[in-house]
Amino acid sequence: MTEVVKVKNVQKKFGKFQALSDVTFTVDAGEVVGFIGPNGAGKSTTIRILLGIINRQAGEAQIFGKDVWKDSLDIHKRISYVPGDVALWGSLTGGEIIDLFMKLHGGGDQQKRDELIQRFELDPKKKAKSYSKGNRQKVGLIAALSVHSDLYIFDEPTSGLDPLMEAVFQDEVEKLKHAGKAILLSSHILSEVERLADKIVIIRQGKVVETGVLNELRHLTRSTITLETIQTISDFARVVGVHDFQQQDEHSAVFSADNHFINDILVEATKLGVKKFESVPPTLEDLFMRHYEG
Repeated sequence: MTEVVKVKNVQKKFGKFQALSDVTFTVDAGEVVGFIGPNGAGKSTTIRILLGIINRQAGEAQIFGKDVWKDSLDIHKRISYVPGDVALWGSLTGGEIIDLFMKLHGGGDQQKRDELIQRFELDPKKKAKSYSKGNRQKVGLIAALSVHSDLYIFDEPTSGLDPLMEAVFQDEVEKLKHAGKAILLSSHILSEVERLADKIVIIRQGKVVETGVLNELRHLTRSTITLETIQTISDFARVVGVHDFQQQDEHSAVFSADNHFINDILVEATKLGVKKFESVPPTLEDLFMRHYEG
């Protein structure tokens, strides 16, 4: 796959505060990368470096093989960006602002613009000063999705949108992905990232603590097992690989299990006579919380 974004060992300090420390990840064409972490983890700082707004102190940061700081003007011609809080000109209408953004980018698809206005249920004739936060986000999203770009950077893009509009956004991202576009998606809505992302990058305190395909990362966390047996289940808590054992009654329990012990656990369960064995793989939220508990 074609590498569109390359971030390698990027460091950034604000005074004595180390905002980013050796941040490394890539985004390929046709790939959605979920960039997640709590407030203050370094997500927005990384995105501002990619956009050429601030410069890094060390490391490599490239888009389309070009340096994000030195070649930012050339890079911007081929990217679309939506921040978590879109600031607009209050005296202009939503439609006028969308047209202005499209013109500044260098043209766009007027038919796509009109279609998105309908899909996002935006009134383009209203002045921007009368818009809610959700409607301001819609203006930014419509403008970004109406122009032809090779890289889309979304920083909390659905902030303020209702679930129906979130679904519209997710559908549009799927279309971009299938068209071979590269997408960097920073979002606090983990279910959104889980649905859309091919790869996850988790950042904590300025450091990337986990990166990889979601299915691969799930091997690092425990599955939740619901077990119902014919014989009494009370001694099952002692089985290797079983954690957080919660007995429901004499014959049933819920517990978490290390994935590499699942087969051994199932063998032990059959000795008690299995009536029910349900294994639920960990969610992105489980993986995320594992890095932030405490």
